[in-house]
Amino acid sequence: MLKPDTLAFTLLLAILTSLGPLSTDMYLPSLPNIGAALDADPSSVQLTLSLFLFGFAAGQIFYGPLSDRYGRKPLLAVGLVIYALASLACALAPTIEILILARFLQALGASGPIVLARSMVRDVYEGNRAGRELARIGSLMGLVPAVAPTIGGFLQAMFDWHASFVGTAIFGAAALAAVQFRLGETLTTRRTDPLSVGAILRSFNGLLGHAAYRAYVIIVCGTFGGLFAFISASSFVLQNVYGLSEVVYGICFGLVALSYASGAYFAQRVVGRYGIARLVGWGTMLNAIGGVAMALAVAFGPGHAAEIVVPMMVYMVGLGISMPQAIAGALMPFPDRAGAASSLMGFLQMISAGVLGVAVGHFIGESAWPLTATVLIMGLITYGTFLVTRTTRQSHGPLPTPHGD
Repeated sequence: MLKPDTLAFTLLLAILTSLGPLSTDMYLPSLPNIGAALDADPSSVQLTLSLFLFGFAAGQIFYGPLSDRYGRKPLLAVGLVIYALASLACALAPTIEILILARFLQALGASGPIVLARSMVRDVYEGNRAGRELARIGSLMGLVPAVAPTIGGFLQAMFDWHASFVGTAIFGAAALAAVQFRLGETLTTRRTDPLSVGAILRSFNGLLGHAAYRAYVIIVCGTFGGLFAFISASSFVLQNVYGLSEVVYGICFGLVALSYASGAYFAQRVVGRYGIARLVGWGTMLNAIGGVAMALAVAFGPGHAAEIVVPMMVYMVGLGISMPQAIAGALMPFPDRAGAASSLMGFLQMISAGVLGVAVGHFIGESAWPLTATVLIMGLITYGTFLVTRTTRQSHGPLPTPHGD
């Protein structure tokens, strides 16, 4: 069995957390083709993304609390089985309505591994060490969305849109085999209190009563909202508005994803020195800079795809720095409820992103502004939240930085 503090353990957790990005990113170059093949308009095709997020959110409500009681590994196996079977259903979908439903089921399966991987980090690590591990996972995970759209572009060019979903099914089956044969149980003390929907909701209410938890969750939701706006709209904007091919779009998306990986790699190298709070500040400041730069470039630029891609790379460096640290900051106060804390955070993160995705999809047309405005607003919200909650996080959170905030 894999042991903590090894690269193999971190790599497997990165694979588990990458199921969500893989499921949203690899088929992005095929979105216009799915619309043509299934006779669906762009807003209907975009629902395959937004409904995935809603399913991803719904699933996360239950995986964490159940895993606090029954263990991480059994719930991981259930999620991965659902994910692999639903991916095959996506590949076989004859209509856009069935594809949307299959994507929702795929999301229910994929939501477990990301919640449980974060919970496993909290099981075995403390403080800044947990932040460093989450950043390591983020830097490794960032390689998947970096290459997934490129692979998806080639699969679309060589085969058709079905091929991407076959690929995700194979990936899910491989992850299930790795969990079953290589991953041990990390939960040492299981909760024994009665488990019910009411108990879960009461537990969530207690989590939201913690001021530092609320602040970090808002930051996580805001930063991810800007990313999902890009995921949701970039294939239409970069291909239809700026005229990129599927392959070139996949390469540009890969550059954006690598920017996230580089930010996460930087964070895991320096978090032990500067602490979680300071890195969240640096990252959210880059989110704001990226959003402002994109708005200025679209308003005054020459109409080149770089005016979207380059500012988004800046935003994603900030995301890689801030989001793993904000997740760690949210989970640290709750060693006995790490699963529930991870579930609630993931639920709110995905619900907010799904709502943004529906809104952006509704306004998608022959303009880059729906995407640009969302990235700008999310960047400003996250940095503003960091500044406004400085005192709250210092007084309520257990993780002051070595040099202040």
